[in-house]
Amino acid sequence: MNAISRSIDLRLDLPHQSATAALAEALAKLARTGDVIALSGELGSGKTTLARAFIGALGIAEEVPSPTFSLVQTYETRHGLVSHFDLYRLERPEDAEELGLDEALADGIVLIEWPERLGPLLPRERLEVRLAIGAAPERRVAALNAAGDWAMRLSSLAHGSKPHD
Repeated sequence: MNAISRSIDLRLDLPHQSATAALAEALAKLARTGDVIALSGELGSGKTTLARAFIGALGIAEEVPSPTFSLVQTYETRHGLVSHFDLYRLERPEDAEELGLDEALADGIVLIEWPERLGPLLPRERLEVRLAIGAAPERRVAALNAAGDWAMRLSSLAHGSKPHD
């Protein structure tokens, strides 16, 4: 079986914000240069919270603002460059080319909020993290879908290393 044909789907209950941070930390440990992590979900579902925790887990102690208005923020971490894109205000997929997405993919790890705005330009090799608001105010549900190399790396989460209380 080749790497492209492997896939994994996980559903994780995140009962509070620290569980979301634990998921982000686990993903940060698995991430490598060239990775795309696509963060989707409705407004307020925790996309930016997860991105902040991910970037913090890679050694950035400074404030990690939402890139809603700048569209992209870049961080030099101890594991290399991390680019955090928020494409909510993107009008056309082609507009992402002006943001330096191709360069970011070549140089480091890319986090993309509102990845559906990229349409066909969204890289095929990616980890998709869909966040949903749960039954309680702080509760979230994360649905992870990974193909290729990410599927292999996520097997540790699938086999019991899940974020929890």
